[in-house]
Amino acid sequence: MKFEVVGSIENVEVIAAGLGVRIRSLLRKAYGRGGWRKLKGTATVRLANGALRVVELHWYEAHGIGQRDMKIKHYLDEL
Repeated sequence: MKFEVVGSIENVEVIAAGLGVRIRSLLRKAYGRGGWRKLKGTATVRLANGALRVVELHWYEAHGIGQRDMKIKHYLDEL
């Protein structure tokens, strides 16, 4: 699903780092060597249909490489 983060990501927490990142070898092959961490946070996103939703996001991040493979895990607002 395509989406755009509107504003900033809040309540950022590290889920896994170092050897705890299960797909670290895939991340290294795709994006390069780095200290990969898996993070989660909440943000407002604009979905492909134009709707604004508050969601929990998960993504991978490494210093010098940035945020990669961002995905929506849960919708936090009520419709």
